[in-house]
Amino acid sequence: MCMRAIRYQQIADDLRSRLADGEFDSSGVLPSESALSETYAASRVTIRRSLEVLRAEGVVEPRQGFGWTVSAEPLRQDLSRLATIEAQLAAAGIRSERRIVDFGFCVAPPRVRELLGERTVLEVRRVNLADGRPIARVTVWCPEELGASLSRDDVRRASFLEQLPVRLGGATQTIGADGAGVADAKLLDIPAGSPVLVAERITRNTAGRPVLVSEHVVPAHRMRFVVDLPADDGQLNPTGLRLVDGKPG
Repeated sequence: MCMRAIRYQQIADDLRSRLADGEFDSSGVLPSESALSETYAASRVTIRRSLEVLRAEGVVEPRQGFGWTVSAEPLRQDLSRLATIEAQLAAAGIRSERRIVDFGFCVAPPRVRELLGERTVLEVRRVNLADGRPIARVTVWCPEELGASLSRDDVRRASFLEQLPVRLGGATQTIGADGAGVADAKLLDIPAGSPVLVAERITRNTAGRPVLVSEHVVPAHRMRFVVDLPADDGQLNPTGLRLVDGKPG
């Protein structure tokens, strides 16, 4: 009994040291209990007890679909106005970075062609990072005419919202839930199949014509979308709320 107590505490101490050294900072996700059991040559019961010690200290926490993760307050993105995630991170004192994965002109995917009314578009796929940690995979499409003057360095340096040669009138953003595909899991450093939020944003010019379509895939444990609900005749009115398959069962 005494030896088991010493063993789980030793494992907790070692994991605490590894966490302090930033070993899991990039993903925020610890190895699975079975992997830790193999690493430390200890039973799952002993590993779970070690993790519970760290949980009590507020160091780690279990999350559905991810296993055990480093405890951290999720980032908050305000959806009450059209703004870049970089601007909101900067306002919160968080260092942001964008890494361009793909850049080029291509035939528009069917959904994008339907929205933009264009056959050829500029497609840019990137990863957004906050303090060095990947927080979103973003793919943006814009009409060939509007993207013709943009370079790979341009879209790495600043957002489309800041560079398009048109005045913007607003956007519609739709958010749903999904499981991370293999490609996104690799880019975001999360387990494949883990929960992600998927947002489609359609940005329009002042005449109401769509000029940008973008898809944002965000690990569910790293981001919260925040919307203020204005009072309407004494009642909160969540405009834009839509049911998916609202048919009675």
